[in-house]
Amino acid sequence: MALFDFLKRKKEIEKSKEVRKTAKKPDKSRRHFDGPATISPKANLGGEEKPETVVQKPVARPKKNVKFSYEAITKPHISEKATYLAEKNQYIFVVPVSYNKKEIKNSVEGIYNVDVLSVNKVKIPAKKRRIGATQGFKKGFVKAIVKIKEGQKIEVL
Repeated sequence: MALFDFLKRKKEIEKSKEVRKTAKKPDKSRRHFDGPATISPKANLGGEEKPETVVQKPVARPKKNVKFSYEAITKPHISEKATYLAEKNQYIFVVPVSYNKKEIKNSVEGIYNVDVLSVNKVKIPAKKRRIGATQGFKKGFVKAIVKIKEGQKIEVL
């Protein structure tokens, strides 16, 4: 399920940090003899050696150095309307009342690795419910409608 891919990425990042910490740096105090020096075939005997160009793989999208909270998004809100909006690059999430639009935006960008264009918050009020003689309320909640950049996608299901 693509919803939990961010947890896999988080574990991979933590592992890579541990590997970097445990990697030993070479000891420069000791000098080793590796054998006779050889001339590289690309060396220019008359002048300087040209540095080789290193080709790097293109990165899909670099992570922004923005702090975000996983608690800003409680769960995706799945409904008929939400599936129609997903075709228009808009996704609906249930969020806690205390989070503002900027925090929700940073959280969605960090978890799903997409560019968020806008965030709209909608407060759904509590509704009366009755089961026999017992009366009560169905909880109210806040949902955030997040619009992302064209061509990007969030896999909700």
